Amino acid sequence: MGWATRFLAAVCFFAAGVLFVPEAILGSASGAGALTAAKLAHLLSFATSWGAALWATFIGGIIMFKNLPRHMFGNLQSKMFPAYFTLISACAAISVAAFAYLHPWKTASTVERYQLGFLLSALGCNLSNLLVFTPMTIEMMKKRHKIERDLSIGEEVGWSKNQQVAKSNPTLAAMNKKFGMIHGLSSLANIMSFGSLAMHSWYLASKIEL
Repeated sequence: MGWATRFLAAVCFFAAGVLFVPEAILGSASGAGALTAAKLAHLLSFATSWGAALWATFIGGIIMFKNLPRHMFGNLQSKMFPAYFTLISACAAISVAAFAYLHPWKTASTVERYQLGFLLSALGCNLSNLLVFTPMTIEMMKKRHKIERDLSIGEEVGWSKNQQVAKSNPTLAAMNKKFGMIHGLSSLANIMSFGSLAMHSWYLASKIEL
């Protein structure tokens, strides 16, 4: 199924929602429609961001690392991560804007201000990854790949050969250390973003009546 078909399917489902509950989406003169639209934007953006983070951090990335040759895995991640952080940064920005609209700072409760803080924290961590850590990690990865190709390693699955060769190759060991530091900062920012969204999920759960 192509991207155009998927997008059209999503639009059709949204249109179906408007048909079944027109007053909730379109609203009335009282402005209820704008509030509902803001809630919808916030909920969909939050869900997309949190779900994408859950998959990329704890499922997809781990499965790929354990099953793909390391250089192939790295090259794939170098294409996926910019798209991933662009998506969740955009979603976080929409969530922040929608939540701030629904709960203006001057009239917001302490809990609501904390929740806005969590959302802003997620946005800041995502932007730091998108604009700083991910470009640095990709650049460092490419340099390390070049060193590894010269040493005829990198096409295996896992770290075993890299760690073994690094014990007798100071250049590779130094590159591993630099890469590990930058990648560690990127991972920390990603986990902090995920944690902030997880905290917000508790708040949303408390507002839902099932």
